[in-house]
Amino acid sequence: MTKLPLPKIIAVDFDGTCVDHRFPDVGPNAPGAVVTLQELAALGTKLIIFTMRGDEYLDAAVKWWKYHEIPMFGVNNNPEQKEWTSSPKAYAQLYIDDAALGAPLIQPAEFRRPCVDWIAVRRILGLPPL
Repeated sequence: MTKLPLPKIIAVDFDGTCVDHRFPDVGPNAPGAVVTLQELAALGTKLIIFTMRGDEYLDAAVKWWKYHEIPMFGVNNNPEQKEWTSSPKAYAQLYIDDAALGAPLIQPAEFRRPCVDWIAVRRILGLPPL
């Protein structure tokens, strides 16, 4: 697997990426998600929550990030891009999403659907193993 240079901005999906799919509830944490997101933020990567959730369901995702002390650069947007584009798509250098082509997935026994394999993401980004 090729190691990527550490992106400056990463957009991260929520359901199936940070937690198991239990919408409208918040499912159990995807293995390795919290520690990896915390580590990426500590290394200076700006993290954007990039989810289909809206209204109070989006609030639940934001609360999850805050509870786990994961800094949020943006929520469904990149706050800096309005300086150079009017596009509604949040600009990032990497998008981590369980629905993305090529996203590494695992199927924890207690999960309803596959989720992002954060151990593989760590390998791809050159982070130390957990």
